[in-house]
Amino acid sequence: MTLTTVNLSTPDPPGLARFYARLLGWEIASEEPTFVSLRPPDGGVGPAEWQPQEDVRVYLDPAGHPFCLWLG
Repeated sequence: MTLTTVNLSTPDPPGLARFYARLLGWEIASEEPTFVSLRPPDGGVGPAEWQPQEDVRVYLDPAGHPFCLWLG
């Protein structure tokens, strides 16, 4: 299975997109009032490697979606 797209629902798509763009270091590819696309600076996405560790922090983005950060 290959993950190619993640869609998040929010009352403020541009604001949430800016949050994730800054968090991930990605750029906004296209922006409309109700839909925004982000892309990585190199233009492609590599495979995600799930390597759970003990020191995990769970946060909520501005729209309430959970995400995890691992301490390294």
